[in-house]
Amino acid sequence: MYKLRGHHLFCLLGYRGMGYSQEYVENMTRLHQTLRDNPKMMIQLVKGPDQLCEKYPNSGKYHCQDDHIYDRDAVILGKLGLKIGQILNWEDIELLIRKYIVPSDIQIVCESCSWRSYGVCEEGIQDILDGKGLRAVK
Repeated sequence: MYKLRGHHLFCLLGYRGMGYSQEYVENMTRLHQTLRDNPKMMIQLVKGPDQLCEKYPNSGKYHCQDDHIYDRDAVILGKLGLKIGQILNWEDIELLIRKYIVPSDIQIVCESCSWRSYGVCEEGIQDILDGKGLRAVK
């Protein structure tokens, strides 16, 4: 079972192999591929730093503890009707995304995210809406 915070549910949709460091990319790629291969993998929703934050580079400000990141987590979980502590599989998360999320939500929910300008998160949401699942990382 993986432990993930709210906004990382969206980050996984847009993940294309880029990240903050090599160690972060390797960790994110491993998680992303696991969910692609096994959508029944269980996820526990946590408040604050999760298994992806563990590999965030220890240089400068640790953004995983910023208030605006906690706010983003809460908004995303709220839009999906989920709560901290809940355990569900990735497949069920994708079903909730299909039910409650549209690509343009990224522009609002993730407004201050530095990765937003790449447009990959909207593509990732559209892939889920189209029933394609997580996009392969090349």
